[in-house]
Amino acid sequence: MGQEIRGGVATFFTMAYIVVLNPLIIGTVADKTGQYLGDGSASNTPLVAAATAFVAGIVTIAMGVFGRVPFALATGLGLNAFLAFGIASQMSWEDAMGLVVLEGVVIAILVVTGFRVAVFNAIPAQLKTAISVGIGLFVALIGFVDAGFVRRIPDAANTTVPVQFGSLGNGSLTGWPTLVFVVGLIATAFLVARKVKGAILIGIVGTTIFAVVVELIGKLGSQPAKPNGWSLNVPALPSKIIEVPDLSLLGQFSLFGAFAQIGGLAAVLLVFTLMLADFFDTMGTIVGVGRQAGLVREDGTMERTREILLVDSLAAAAGGAASVSSNTTYIESASGVGEGARTGLASVVTGVLFLLAMFFAPLTEIVPFEAATPALVIVGFLMMTQIKEIDFSDFEIAIPAFLTIVLMPFTYSITVGIGAGFVSYIVIKALRGKAKEVHPLLWLVGILFVVYFALEPIKSLLGIG
Repeated sequence: MGQEIRGGVATFFTMAYIVVLNPLIIGTVADKTGQYLGDGSASNTPLVAAATAFVAGIVTIAMGVFGRVPFALATGLGLNAFLAFGIASQMSWEDAMGLVVLEGVVIAILVVTGFRVAVFNAIPAQLKTAISVGIGLFVALIGFVDAGFVRRIPDAANTTVPVQFGSLGNGSLTGWPTLVFVVGLIATAFLVARKVKGAILIGIVGTTIFAVVVELIGKLGSQPAKPNGWSLNVPALPSKIIEVPDLSLLGQFSLFGAFAQIGGLAAVLLVFTLMLADFFDTMGTIVGVGRQAGLVREDGTMERTREILLVDSLAAAAGGAASVSSNTTYIESASGVGEGARTGLASVVTGVLFLLAMFFAPLTEIVPFEAATPALVIVGFLMMTQIKEIDFSDFEIAIPAFLTIVLMPFTYSITVGIGAGFVSYIVIKALRGKAKEVHPLLWLVGILFVVYFALEPIKSLLGIG
């Protein structure tokens, strides 16, 4: 039981940033009508933060109880940005959230009918391994970028590379927060190498304490006002600890309002885009974290797959119904698995902590990215070790596996990596006269990915803006 509790706590701390980050993404963007979430003329991030924590807590507990696996859920990064900048700009927030609810309902129906599980089982085992390895690299890249160790170049169009080492790109690092990350990474790596129980959690807590001390001494502040400041949270003790959560965002959605706003076909395409991204991001995460936890059988299947996918699907709808965007299974769950979590008890622990975070929101803001991200890098390494299971002497599987692995971090998208791997696998098999070896469902999924990748040309052809 101890390792389950440690795992649940570790997962929470590596995910707690979403309670702060999600409001900054969707709570600070006005919809087409000029309104912010909550029908206000100005942003209300505490409102979004409370609802984000509430939904994450409820659906993560549901995953622990019904799925019985150490997978935690919260608002999906990427999907929330697409919702804010790609959908809310065309309609009201209520209409946009209605599309998220529809997307979740459609996926839930696919689970109930057995289609989603059948697709999951139709994927070759080595491609599933590639998905896991790719997610490991993706997780590590997220850690490096969020910590400021690797940074986007401000004027990347006029350079030969899109990212650089540190803020200067001259081979040296700047800023105390980056040093905090490096110290945390080295310390956590040492603890993991020594197989210390609770290594990842100890690393997060210890690095956070170090960060608080550094901030007390240096008064570094946050970016962008201070270029060498903290990237998100300033690790300072809050002025107050407890706040009563405001959950008035729950239920603020219009199920079919988008169809009236932008037309039926355009709305269907948006639902399809949300659904496909959510569908395969979740599948990749479940495979990756499941393998790390030893829950995936040799043939690539898992027990209770239907229950796991159903909870995840309903979580997507719940996120829309609560106006916090689609909730999905988090790759950060691997942090808890790294602590030894193997059952749903860990998810229950994580979920309860999210519910408590509604009341103790100021405390969740103490942990800066620089203190949480060393855990992501270490988890990325642990997931990367599975690459030995791929037969790179067989190019029919090795090339699709390679594309799956590298395109996840290179495109910053799990979905793109999976899609490229699937499509290339089908094409190679077909060109070599082995089309019959490809499962019929994989053919269908491959066609859907082709449509997904060609969505903009299709919309242009159909005259949809």
